[in-house]
Amino acid sequence: MQEHKYSIKEWAKDDRPREKLLSSGAENLSHSELLAILIHKGTREKNAVDLAKDVMKLGKDSLAELGKLTVKELMKIKGIGEAKAITIAAALELGRRRQASAALEKTIASSSAGIARFLQTKLKDYRREVFGVLFLNRANKINHFEIISEGGITGTVADPRVILRKALEENAVNIILCHNHPSGSLKPSRADEQLTTKIKAAAGYLDIKVLDHIIVSEDGYYSFADEGLL
Repeated sequence: MQEHKYSIKEWAKDDRPREKLLSSGAENLSHSELLAILIHKGTREKNAVDLAKDVMKLGKDSLAELGKLTVKELMKIKGIGEAKAITIAAALELGRRRQASAALEKTIASSSAGIARFLQTKLKDYRREVFGVLFLNRANKINHFEIISEGGITGTVADPRVILRKALEENAVNIILCHNHPSGSLKPSRADEQLTTKIKAAAGYLDIKVLDHIIVSEDGYYSFADEGLL
């Protein structure tokens, strides 16, 4: 005889994720329960909480790993269609932006360590190498951050013309270059050094100063300025 799968509506009211959030607060729900609220409805075979547990399992029971999954990867779970996958991806992105914006609001580019913390938040979920730029005002407050290019597994290329055009649009006085190393290695390549020199020279003609080039990974960061390479 096939086991009957109880829907969330049949649970005790205090055990239902939405009711539990209202009565106890979001902080008292498990990751799976919060995801179940996003998923909203289950399938004939599984309720929303069971589907949420499958989502967490795909993310190795880690929110950090879950944040790296694409919509297509989430849709590999039976019962997670495009709409549910998009909802989960959007919620994860909001969480990422909240964390990054909190860092951004406090960030004046006064130390490589502070900038690196901000960049680690922004770039941690990229599986491929990406190149970004922080655009700063005269007080070295971050006005804008943008990913300029995204490359393959082996690297990325940033066009100095694109960077400087954007710097002028943002009225930037100073800029900080950055990219991630998904491999975890923090050592700059020869190409990294050559690109930094090229952008610094081009920026100088527009009276824009390159303050630093920071490489980040999950394990730490490398600052060209700190190492005397600028």
